[in-house]
Amino acid sequence: MMLALGMFVFSLSTAAYQELQRQTEWRHASNSRIGAVPARQFLGRGDDTITLPGIILPELAGSALSLDVIRLMANTGKAWPMVEGSGRIYGLWVIESLSETKTLFFRDGTPRRIEFNLSLKRIDDDRIDLLGAGTAVGVNILRRLL
Repeated sequence: MMLALGMFVFSLSTAAYQELQRQTEWRHASNSRIGAVPARQFLGRGDDTITLPGIILPELAGSALSLDVIRLMANTGKAWPMVEGSGRIYGLWVIESLSETKTLFFRDGTPRRIEFNLSLKRIDDDRIDLLGAGTAVGVNILRRLL
């Protein structure tokens, strides 16, 4: 297991990502001042985004159906806990976008190579009501760990 997003497990048999890109922002308001550089005030944490680009080679590793499962999860609008295979807990995330590119086709149109790019955004940790189905068991554990 590379990573679990809710009940979906990223692995060689489902969908393996090639890298995990994370961008965290912090908000600073700017106030103009006469005769001086603008003053900055820290407003708090901004967006936290994770991007998972990957490749599925249905003949060798992964399944095209894995992307359908991710789309179904995204359609719920719910947040999903993310846990790395090492045990590191990333918090609660919503699926913001999923893109895929299919290339190298068989005669019947089945792709031999599917590249995907999954974009996730972290949500407010206190919004437990946004958790996706199947995660109720871990809600109390998540509350303690987040």
